[in-house]
Amino acid sequence: MEKRSRRKFTKDFKAETVALIRRSGKSIAEVCRDMGLPESSVHRWLAQAEIDTGQRDGLTTAEREELSRLRRELRVVREERDVLAKAIAFFTKETTR
Repeated sequence: MEKRSRRKFTKDFKAETVALIRRSGKSIAEVCRDMGLPESSVHRWLAQAEIDTGQRDGLTTAEREELSRLRRELRVVREERDVLAKAIAFFTKETTR
């Protein structure tokens, strides 16, 4: 069985799709069928749009992006710390000989 590749959608495309659903009067399912989009993804886009506008509790898009950035930065800092700890151990052994 062939695995489908995951499609990526831009922020603008998601925002336009959410706006289309809100102003068209069509159901989410109809818009998804017309555009060939997975309904579950569009539901997440709508929920995130509500969070971003303060209509629903949760992490905003900006907060999610910052959290991802901070996690990446923390991973790099931990890797650097581990390398430095190994270097210190190596040079400590070398100087005691």
